[in-house]
Amino acid sequence: MSQSYRALQQVRFARSFREAVELVDQPLRDPGPGEIQVRNHWCGVNGIFDTQIARNAVDYIRIPLPTWTGVEAIGVVEAVGEGVTGFKPGDAAATNRFTGGYRQANIAPAAQFIPVPSAHRDYLALASTGVSALLALDHVGGLRAGETVAISAAAGGLGHLLVQLAKLAGARVVAVCGGERKSAFVRSLGADRVIDYKREDVAEVLSTEFCDALDLAVDTVSGTIFDAFLDNVAPLGRVVVAGAAQDLDGKPEIVTAPRVGNKLYYKGASVRGFMNGRLTDLWPAARERLFSLHAAGKIAVTFDDAPFTGLAQVPDAVEHLLSGRSMGKVTVDLR
Repeated sequence: MSQSYRALQQVRFARSFREAVELVDQPLRDPGPGEIQVRNHWCGVNGIFDTQIARNAVDYIRIPLPTWTGVEAIGVVEAVGEGVTGFKPGDAAATNRFTGGYRQANIAPAAQFIPVPSAHRDYLALASTGVSALLALDHVGGLRAGETVAISAAAGGLGHLLVQLAKLAGARVVAVCGGERKSAFVRSLGADRVIDYKREDVAEVLSTEFCDALDLAVDTVSGTIFDAFLDNVAPLGRVVVAGAAQDLDGKPEIVTAPRVGNKLYYKGASVRGFMNGRLTDLWPAARERLFSLHAAGKIAVTFDDAPFTGLAQVPDAVEHLLSGRSMGKVTVDLR
């Protein structure tokens, strides 16, 4: 590797990630005490988060400018600083810390990295998106065998892992996605009922086939899909809010309706927020479980088939994810 590397730096607030960032050269320094230097091979794309950061619309993160960008990356350790014992040159390492993703190299404290079996992008997805899926279902959702689970955006990077993990747990899965290709994909993962929102009315299908029968629903979309999940939650059921893609502009739709408590009280049901960053103490055990399931062939990661190579194409990958055309996890090849 040369004595410099490239990284995407956010230099302004703007409507889009592309408008907010610039590709800059940085000197490649030696790792200091307690640090490691990793050459990134892949980065994972989080288009909604990236866009919200570009707009300074993430309430729980204060953004000083300029700032580095990206959250997920995986690569190989090239050097270690004094006192580092958990990594050595040649080891595979992943990170899911904000500012560690969209860069060719990452020099940071060893505690910010995760040892992984290899630098294959499967482990990038499992260590980040997979952990989100597992904790949303198990820890926040309280999933139990035999329950009926509804999942929105079921063909996405998070959604396709939610479907597989729910089926492994013995659940009946109702998956919502858009289009024949995505529907076929989600059906191949084992979903029991696939609702193609481009052909079917989600609210009508749920009220007809699953009225008051959703023991658990995991929603990342918001809007009318959230409403339909809430309307059909079962007694003692749980609706988990794991995102709000429809509200990307930061201007949630204003609706006139009875307060949510009226829909929940007599059912003893609940709406629960899932924020993965609040559950960091649970990440190591979740990763270990996911890696074991993957090694046993019980879960598989699907990657979107649009090829993106190099940091210059990260904005393209962000826009591709936001377009709704992606299926599976969106990544960028940095090798």
